[in-house]
Amino acid sequence: MHAYANEHDDAHPHQHDVVNPATEEIIATVPATSRPEADAAVRRAATAQQRWAALAPGDRARQLRRFAAAVDEHLEELAHLEVREAGHPIGNARWEAGNARDLLEYAAGGIERLTGSQIPVAGGLDVTFHEPLGVVAVIAPWNFPMPIAAWALAPALAAGNAVVLKPAETTPLTALRLAELALAAGLPDGLFQVLPGAGPVAGDALVRHPGVAKVVFTGSTAVGKRIMAACADDVKRVTLELGGKSPNIVFADADLERAAAAAPGSFLDNTGQDCCARSRILVQREVYDRFLQLLEPAVKSFVVGDPADPATQMGPLISAAHRERVRSYVPESAPAAIRGEAPAGKGYWYPATVLEAGPGDRVAREEVFGPVAVVIPFEDEDEAVRLANDTAYGLSGSLWTRDVSRALRMSRAVAAGNLSVNSHSSVRYWTPFGGFKQSGLGRELGPGALAAFTETKNVFISTQED
Repeated sequence: MHAYANEHDDAHPHQHDVVNPATEEIIATVPATSRPEADAAVRRAATAQQRWAALAPGDRARQLRRFAAAVDEHLEELAHLEVREAGHPIGNARWEAGNARDLLEYAAGGIERLTGSQIPVAGGLDVTFHEPLGVVAVIAPWNFPMPIAAWALAPALAAGNAVVLKPAETTPLTALRLAELALAAGLPDGLFQVLPGAGPVAGDALVRHPGVAKVVFTGSTAVGKRIMAACADDVKRVTLELGGKSPNIVFADADLERAAAAAPGSFLDNTGQDCCARSRILVQREVYDRFLQLLEPAVKSFVVGDPADPATQMGPLISAAHRERVRSYVPESAPAAIRGEAPAGKGYWYPATVLEAGPGDRVAREEVFGPVAVVIPFEDEDEAVRLANDTAYGLSGSLWTRDVSRALRMSRAVAAGNLSVNSHSSVRYWTPFGGFKQSGLGRELGPGALAAFTETKNVFISTQED
């Protein structure tokens, strides 16, 4: 969610302070990458990639498993770094560090299974090969710095590529530590590099570099469009995971107690700074009032506070500027159906907020990226589909119903890349993830993750005799 443009280095600082969003204290100062440094990093990566791709698949797998083991040994350290730089509750941060480890292990297991095919043809033999792309640039966001970086890092390395990672300016520390662990685990120098700095400098240099074969970006739709346009100059491959405004559809026949108890986590997890957040709660009118009655205590009991406390469920927003952006969607005069509490004093806190809104209201249409949800009634299944799909986005969503036939009909009718029935789970590293419409392009994770970082080469060998 950072700015992105083609600007000069001198418009940006040469170092950046990393601030703990829960305390507003500076916890580190990180050098900012210049364009010449980004160019040199890509050149180093290209050299390292050639050596890495030449290794036997089993050797690459063993090295990635050593990297995963190094991450596993430092899970607690990585989790506490995430708490300090991103304000994530420690329980969430431990899961995120573990997810990075699991992705490396999963990708390592796919290296020797990345096989081509033999296609029956007349007059010869036809075979396909998966060949690595070369250097992959990964531009990671600040909302889930570790796992989303690993979503691209693990399969890209496993498929034989080098990776240059540009973390968000506000959250570079876990990325830098992962790069140190990769070197300590024996990965070749230059194969995985981290370039902290500004998007308009380091990020732009990677996107436009002729030596970069693919760009993987997670962030806002507006920035993703600009990256996609820049990649068109060299016809670079691109994967985009962008914005969302996901629906949480509750039918009258659902287990209302269970749906209401689960709803707060669907839009308050990571303080709402989640593209998958179910921030539009669509409730069938006949149970609308009852659902709100059940939802209120669930929202108000969501524990907000010190991210280092294991009991905490919601921490601060990432920055003061982002808090003002979230606040702009909820004027002080706005009548809130439900409003939680937020700590006073230092930190970028914002209370959990649920608004009754119309489907055309700004807060119901734009991605707030904060702990704010709207509730909207619907009459029947047709209206639920219409409301769910009345958005530029299509990333995720949830359906709550006891009717299996309805669940299947709705699952096919809702235009989103990831849907859950009687659940809010969106992400599993062994299943594909990605969006419809302006929520993105391409898929990450799952069994096809490695192939997404390769080119398919077809070879025909004639068996005809002269």
